[in-house]
Amino acid sequence: MSALLSLRDVWVEYGDRIILEKVDLDVEAGSFVSVVGPSGAGKSTFLRVILGQEAPTRGKITLDGAPLAPECGPDRGVVFQRYSVFPHLSAVQNVAFGLECAQAPVLARLFGAARKQALAEAAAMLEAVGLGHSLDLYPAQMSGGMQQRLAIAQALIKRPRILLLDEPFGALDPGIRADMHALITQLWRQYDLTIVMVTHDIREAFTLGTRVLALDKRRHDPHAPHRYGATAVYDLPLVKPAPVDEPLEEAAA
Repeated sequence: MSALLSLRDVWVEYGDRIILEKVDLDVEAGSFVSVVGPSGAGKSTFLRVILGQEAPTRGKITLDGAPLAPECGPDRGVVFQRYSVFPHLSAVQNVAFGLECAQAPVLARLFGAARKQALAEAAAMLEAVGLGHSLDLYPAQMSGGMQQRLAIAQALIKRPRILLLDEPFGALDPGIRADMHALITQLWRQYDLTIVMVTHDIREAFTLGTRVLALDKRRHDPHAPHRYGATAVYDLPLVKPAPVDEPLEEAAA
């Protein structure tokens, strides 16, 4: 596998406060990187600089050897812990909205054959995440697990190369989390994704990841704790068994 994403001497500073310092990493295409670490270790900041929501104070980030665009692009999708869905749109409209924004950025609305095609693509993506029978449901009519499936469909509809997950399953019950683990593993393989996931759950990190990355501060000065940022203190590659493709069960209401 080749390096898809590279970070070289990346620092993030807010005034005199350092969040990340000297982060040097290569993320290989097709890998599933689990990012762990204590609260305040810069895990979400790490995701934001990859997403393009935030520019590093210094250092260089490249995607396929080219400088990473300083804004969120279609090559990167993101799913947050809280469901980032539009309550006034149905499931199929929620997913089609991403295509409408891409193809008609001024009006964010397609018409005629173009809209019909966008809705067909959205329906196919909802089928892929187990929501094929829930196209016309609104988020308020869905369970937490269904809403998170919808958020994943939104993130994948534009076929991103990198999927960023920020504590995506933290608010779900244990049984639903297990279902979501199976779903994200299948989608990772099916769509040949590169995934970077932040989690506080160590077991989840090792279960899902092909690599576990721990962010923390290497050094600490009690007189100036804000002057030291987090970096990768552990980087553990994991060996995963060969994949077994199984049909995806339809999500329960």
